[in-house]
This record gives sequence, C-alpha cells and structure tokens, in this order.
Amino acid sequence: MKEQVQAALEKIRPMLQADGGDVELVDIKDGVVSVKLKGACAGCPMSQMTLKNGVERILKQAVPQVKSVENVA
Repeated sequence: MKEQVQAALEKIRPMLQADGGDVELVDIKDGVVSVKLKGACAGCPMSQMTLKNGVERILKQAVPQVKSVENVA
C-alpha cells in the first residue's frame, strides 16, 4: 500500500510544486495517511482545502484502502 500511496503522491506533487509547495509521506496506519505539507503549502490558509479536496480525494481514488489523509506539523 505504501508504494501505491507514494506513486499517487508523485502524480500530485507537480501541482503543489507549481504553487511553491510540496507534500511528504510521513506514515500510513489503519488506512490513515499522514503527510507533511511543505514550502508554500505549509503556511497557506487554503492548505486544509488542498489536503481534503485534492490530496485525499486523489489518494482515495488511486488507493481504495485509504480512509483519510491528515497533515502532521
């Protein structure tokens, strides 16, 4: 599952990098994916929307075992 999540994040990464941000996989436990938003994404007021409507949605489509995505500081 980790490889599938990492592959999906690689597809998302260019969109985040275009806005000066990035995402890093931290952990996966019981279907909950922990990521760290970096760069411009880390301090962006829209980061929670990006996380839920973008990253989480795409990961759930790519990896059905994913239940949710959380940002860790």
